[in-house]
Amino acid sequence: MKKDSRISQLFLNNKGFIGYLTAGDGGRQRTLEAALALIKGGINMLEIGMPFSDPVADGPVIQRAAMRSLASGTTLQDILWLTEEIRKQSDIPLILFTYLNPLLSGIPFDFLSDAKKAGIDGLLLVDCPLEESHLIREQCIRNEIALIYILTPSTSLERVRKINQYAEGFLYYACRSGTTGVRNALPEDFPHKMESIKAIIDLPVVVGFGISNQEMAKNVLIHADGVVVGSLFVKALEEDRSPEALSILAREICPPILLVK
Repeated sequence: MKKDSRISQLFLNNKGFIGYLTAGDGGRQRTLEAALALIKGGINMLEIGMPFSDPVADGPVIQRAAMRSLASGTTLQDILWLTEEIRKQSDIPLILFTYLNPLLSGIPFDFLSDAKKAGIDGLLLVDCPLEESHLIREQCIRNEIALIYILTPSTSLERVRKINQYAEGFLYYACRSGTTGVRNALPEDFPHKMESIKAIIDLPVVVGFGISNQEMAKNVLIHADGVVVGSLFVKALEEDRSPEALSILAREICPPILLVK
């Protein structure tokens, strides 16, 4: 990953306040409005979820969003359109969040090349282990897209070192076992886990899975380089919150040191 990439520049100058939305949830125009609202509210990186029929790492909120998106007929071209439209109005890093199967369906059509042209900076592949990622990694390198790997509380430090040799952009630490979803507190061993990981890697680490309020986000950023909020924003979209309400929600969660002036 180039040192002047959007991802590198973000972590060089700041910490990450990262939002997540499922592409096509409520229609592509609704997703676009929600994305721009979150950016207005202070997020400085966005994960764009590719809808998938079997999102095994996601809890009920994001599962329902994926089902709504698929039911409305969201396509790969809709995701590219969404990315292009966001990129017209914002220069924040955009990360494609997906599972292996829907991505493989696009590989024969050089989807990652199209994604790069549309403005995607990184790929977070949820269910593909390092040992099986060589094909995707080659395409990511060819298209200058950072392939981002996931760490969990059960990932051994030996494996963290191995993953760090191949990862680009940043590492995503899912701070609890199980699936995504709103929680009220961080795991008790979170500071120790982060200290152990940060001691042996040279990439930024962002933390997700369950972050739902400003206090949690602030505590994450004491130890990590970025914090991810997903289910809370997706739930707000499910409740048909207005773009203005989404901006306010983002601003309420954003730690004060990152608030947009």
